[in-house]
Amino acid sequence: MAVWGDLEQPGADAAAGEEFLRAAFHVLLEEAVRKGTDAAQKVRAGGGRGAGAEGVGPSAERCPQVCEWKEPHELRELLDLELRSHGESADRLLQRCRDVIRYSVKTCHPRFFNQLFSGLDHHALAGRLLTETLNTSQYTYEIAPVFVLMEEVVLAKLRKLVGWDCGDGIFCPGGSISNMYAMNVARFQRFPESRRQGSRALPRLVLFTSEESHYSILKGAAFLGIGTDNVVLVHADERGKMIPEELEKEIERVKSEGAVPFFVSATSGTTVLGAFDPLGPVADVCQRHGLWLHVDVSAGETPLSTPSPTSPHPPRSVLQAAWGGSALLSKKHRHLLAGIERADSVAWNPHKMLTVGLQCSAFLLRDESGLLQRCHGSGATYLFQPDKFYDVTYDTGDKTVQCGRRVDCLKLWLLWKAVGTEGLEQRVDRAFSCTRYLAAELKRRDGFQLVMEPEFLNLCFWFVPPSLRGRQGCADFEVLLGKVAPAIKERMMKEGSMMVGYQPHGARPNFFRQIVTSPAVTRADLDFFLDEIERLGRDL
Repeated sequence: MAVWGDLEQPGADAAAGEEFLRAAFHVLLEEAVRKGTDAAQKVRAGGGRGAGAEGVGPSAERCPQVCEWKEPHELRELLDLELRSHGESADRLLQRCRDVIRYSVKTCHPRFFNQLFSGLDHHALAGRLLTETLNTSQYTYEIAPVFVLMEEVVLAKLRKLVGWDCGDGIFCPGGSISNMYAMNVARFQRFPESRRQGSRALPRLVLFTSEESHYSILKGAAFLGIGTDNVVLVHADERGKMIPEELEKEIERVKSEGAVPFFVSATSGTTVLGAFDPLGPVADVCQRHGLWLHVDVSAGETPLSTPSPTSPHPPRSVLQAAWGGSALLSKKHRHLLAGIERADSVAWNPHKMLTVGLQCSAFLLRDESGLLQRCHGSGATYLFQPDKFYDVTYDTGDKTVQCGRRVDCLKLWLLWKAVGTEGLEQRVDRAFSCTRYLAAELKRRDGFQLVMEPEFLNLCFWFVPPSLRGRQGCADFEVLLGKVAPAIKERMMKEGSMMVGYQPHGARPNFFRQIVTSPAVTRADLDFFLDEIERLGRDL
């Protein structure tokens, strides 16, 4: 019996664990939530708002707010990342928590404009904490009864906003995976034998997407064995919108070469320019050719040449709205997605514009015949026993390619319960208002130049420093202008005052892309943004 003596008591000290959690939650609330979202401008003694970038030093240094930049070798030393044989004290662990927060980028800060996601919603955060605490998997009703029912309700609500009264869907890990689901389901519907026989049973398949589409389309084609050579990039207009006539030409060309078009991906809210493909005309093309229409993630350019596949047959088409999808909540702005109700599937990322928190990505399907189940189901008997004592149609996990699946519906459900559909609409409208205000202010200031008028939340612009003004006709102007955004970005990162992204686009030199999604952003933050760009770049 002595050998089993250590099993008489629990293997962990619950009281000590709870005490640590209380202290850790205090650190989280104080350091990450309160300080991490504090936009009060902190300037060290002697500093002033008008201090030039060249004057930043001990007398004008600003306290980091959005990030505290360290080079990798410095950060390794500061964090002591090594894992050792013996554990550490609670006090030491709490200090490590503080260090993690201190040296991480504060994406919840009102002056973080770097990604398509930002901000922090307290109700959604509570949902995320509950999700982690309950630590269940969304595959069977027996271990996730609340969340199986909750996911069903949330997905139905999202489908209703799209314009569908019925259908299917799942939450999955990100918009890129949603795109892959769309490709796989479209292929399975067109060629159901591919599930058993694989690529050997198929002709050469071809899919179509805009040249402005998200790179996950290419990754999905590679991952699913379709091949990136079989992705046709359709020309976009000067605003980044797919040209429907070009799409139809490419479909006809591919069919004439003997290939089998099976999938077309459109985009609603591209990552860089924020462009919305004309869904009505794209849907018309899809209808003429029997295309599957999916609306999902929107993002950066795909620098590939159009391939030349081989084989005839009608395609299906995909529409992308994971970035722009939340505009459906707004009566003022849902016209941007006019025609989305004609789609066959939609991928929507509430973790972007709605500040639900990473990650929250819904793959929505108009089909209600069980296509997801037929495409992905394997009937594992240790999970999906048919003789359970309850209705096994609530065991939804076999519709996915995953086994264990994180609960992503609770944070969105709790946020929605807190603010209602009207509150979500106000959040979307406010984000648009921030972008319109910033665009108007930008036009009033010397040195700022719009790449184009914003259609969505993507505000793309150049800052032309005084040294380059009036030199637009010079041979080296664009080369020099392309160096401005990286230099300003480096300065703002090292000061930690704010973050914003930049990129080139085709022949255009580097420009800034500013995104506002956080409801915590005020006019003062937007004014600060423009002031800071000027301050950091005026001596370049």
